Amino acid sequence: MTAIKLDGLATAKAIKAELAERVIHLKQKGITPGLGTLLVGDDPGSHSYVAGKHRDCAEVGIHSIRIDLPQSASSADVRAAIRDLNSAKDVTGYIVQLPLPFGIDTNEMLELIDPDKDADGLHPTNLGRLVLGVSGELTSPLPCTPAGIVELLSRYDVPMKGAEVAIIGRGVTVGRPLGLLMTRKGIDSTVTLLHSSSRNLEDAVKRADIVIGALGVAHFVQPEWIKPGAAVLDVGITRVEGADVKATLVGDVDPRVAEIAGWLSPNPGGVGPMTRAMLVKNVVDAASK
Repeated sequence: MTAIKLDGLATAKAIKAELAERVIHLKQKGITPGLGTLLVGDDPGSHSYVAGKHRDCAEVGIHSIRIDLPQSASSADVRAAIRDLNSAKDVTGYIVQLPLPFGIDTNEMLELIDPDKDADGLHPTNLGRLVLGVSGELTSPLPCTPAGIVELLSRYDVPMKGAEVAIIGRGVTVGRPLGLLMTRKGIDSTVTLLHSSSRNLEDAVKRADIVIGALGVAHFVQPEWIKPGAAVLDVGITRVEGADVKATLVGDVDPRVAEIAGWLSPNPGGVGPMTRAMLVKNVVDAASK
């Protein structure tokens, strides 16, 4: 068996084309969606990721504002920048790029974000709305990676209703909110959230119709764990240095899983582009309210 590729690049491109049409209609009404980004420090990965978000905005026709602070920025500096973004009328959604430098309380800063402008969907208010929103329409922004995973599965007609789902990793950005999202009425999956202290982890994965690797351990998910025909999404990413000291990025899923799975999202090129597309969607949705 060769797994069907869950192509996040192609799917994200289609979503951005749909969003571009929505932006045109909003501009005709005098509304221009705007994304703000706050980047603190000089982490190369963060700089690359933020630059990609601004390219996405340009592609869709969204106005974007970038605030960069030095590594030496204080908590007061970050608070002031967040206040500016909260009050900026041309910003309909924004993100505080993580990680923040050592010494700055991440949770404190995230709580300062206006929940209506929370483009990442990770403000405690919006996560709380996800907890409470067992059924019906959710108008608050959703966490981007979980929303991207569900959208990718949906567009490839991967059955989710009643499906056994194994999520490996309990992080705030993926594992925990994804479990909440996939158990909502209308999606109706049965979710097992696995982590470093889980007993019989392999057995839980073997039962799963859908497996999500989101722990950041290179090639952790082995082919013998996968039920034939299951959908496998590779989310976590690890920087691995080879013998020539040249670093490469690898996912949580062993490449041999492609011989067993029915569907497989690659890494890179799977969930990552979907995360960025959902970020843009949150910004457009906020402008549409």
